[in-house]
Amino acid sequence: MANIATGLDQFAQEYWKQFRGQSLGLLANQASVDHNLKNTKDVISSLLPGQLKIIFGPQHGFTGEDQDNMVETEDYVDPALHIPAISLYGRKTDRLSHFLDTIDLLVIDLQDVGTRVYTFISTMLFCLKEAAKAGKRVLLLDRPNPLGGVIVEGNLLRPEFYSLVGPFALPMRHGMTMGELANLFRDAFQIGCELTVLPLKGWFRHMSWKDTGLRWVMPSPNMPLSETAQVYPGQVIWEGTNISEGRGTCRPFEIFGAPFINPFVIKKQLARTVWRFYDSRDRSYHI
Repeated sequence: MANIATGLDQFAQEYWKQFRGQSLGLLANQASVDHNLKNTKDVISSLLPGQLKIIFGPQHGFTGEDQDNMVETEDYVDPALHIPAISLYGRKTDRLSHFLDTIDLLVIDLQDVGTRVYTFISTMLFCLKEAAKAGKRVLLLDRPNPLGGVIVEGNLLRPEFYSLVGPFALPMRHGMTMGELANLFRDAFQIGCELTVLPLKGWFRHMSWKDTGLRWVMPSPNMPLSETAQVYPGQVIWEGTNISEGRGTCRPFEIFGAPFINPFVIKKQLARTVWRFYDSRDRSYHI
């Protein structure tokens, strides 16, 4: 099993020392943990006591408690650190510029799932743009892409369709880490913020999540397993139809269906279909 150090793990070793005396903000959630499952919030507050001034949460909130897909999380005061916990999802993103005035550095530590429509990458992009406007520095703590970094699949999004669920012309399965995406966004959108990416150590592009040896912590309520992330790039497309993608079940995105579906008819039709796939290794089709 690989011995991988995330950006957070490396921050906790020595890197944190250069931020003594600075006011910090943090964009993270419940999956932002070190190799001992200690949350980034607690790592920073223990190393730099009193310097973490505000925490931000992406979709589903800082603690990932909001199950519903499109619900905006309420703000609150963190009970342990007694600092504001602010939602950056939906209409609440407009307030970020005000909060950036209170800090010197924004730390971003989010576990992405390797799919274009997952909103964490859009939230990160928005933060980069706002940090540039406010003249604030950004430190991104990188994490593995659970799908690896070799296979890239899917259509490219056209600019007229950019949105929260597709901020750039990425394929559906983009094959990049959050740190790589941050650098891509900075260059593609010409964002003039001072960005530092603290990279992974020991991660290679061919690795799936299970190859990393890291514990899987749900980055959102309907992403319970690393296997969920594997099927997500294809199965999430059901959301554009009247078929359920299985949210709320024990295996979302692995389970899908609708009351009007007749599984016996579908099974019969599939049995009649000749399936062919293209093998890129020998550049030929197989039945």
